[in-house]
Amino acid sequence: MTISQRLHLHVLPVGSVLLVALILWYALAFALNASGVIDRVLTPRGPWTSSDLIAASLNATRPLLPAPHQLIIDIWNSITQWPLTSPRNLLLHTWVTASAALTGFAMGVVLGVLLAVCIVHSRTLDKALMPWIVASQTIPVLAIAPIVLIILGSLGVTGMLPKATIAMYLCFFPVTIATVQGLRSPQKMEMELVHTYAARRVDIFWMVRLPSSLPYLFPAFRVAIASGLVGTMVAELPTGAQAGLGARLLTGSYYGNTIQIWSALVMASLLGLALTGLVTLTERLVMRQRKGA
Repeated sequence: MTISQRLHLHVLPVGSVLLVALILWYALAFALNASGVIDRVLTPRGPWTSSDLIAASLNATRPLLPAPHQLIIDIWNSITQWPLTSPRNLLLHTWVTASAALTGFAMGVVLGVLLAVCIVHSRTLDKALMPWIVASQTIPVLAIAPIVLIILGSLGVTGMLPKATIAMYLCFFPVTIATVQGLRSPQKMEMELVHTYAARRVDIFWMVRLPSSLPYLFPAFRVAIASGLVGTMVAELPTGAQAGLGARLLTGSYYGNTIQIWSALVMASLLGLALTGLVTLTERLVMRQRKGA
């Protein structure tokens, strides 16, 4: 298969879905904004036509649903017209959220892998820890985030770490479950073979269990990093943070600036795609090296 055929195979379905989504978005934006535009904008001006209605609906100052081009313009102006250190620049908010999400993801991976190793190597810890690990995810993050932030704040822990802690709370669960499954995935024959060489538990872990768990780990990492991003944005809401995409959402809601709200949501979506893409790239490199070895 040639490169052009591969591009055609992948780009055409994605492009088709994107085109349909844009058409539906514009149609919905017109439907939601039309009545308000008629009352506030067109009627006071005098006679108007259907083209005036379409143009006004898709370019409203405070629309119920902004049109895609309004978000593109707002994001572009935010990035190009303000310095990176300005709170009006979306890249600053994106970086603040990304740094907290990545920190929480790293903490969640370490915690999840450690818990999984303990569970796999100890039946007592398996029975003691696993029910509580599962039960921890029944608590909504919206309920636990303010509690964690208040407790850490009373201890003098502020800044990025409280947000990373909330991200870790959402990250560690899929990592733990996937790592447990991966570490238990080696076949009985493989385990018996390494036992015949009198291999220690540490050697079995590095030579058999960990390599066998890699196909389980990276899908869990993609889920975890997306969950961590959500946790970070949720943690930014009740703290009154001055920077971060969650803070940007909160500011937009205070002033009824729907374009700002949706721009922050678009940037959060792009950030989520970038982070999961980074995990996917890492997976390909690791698995390629593993096959080469």
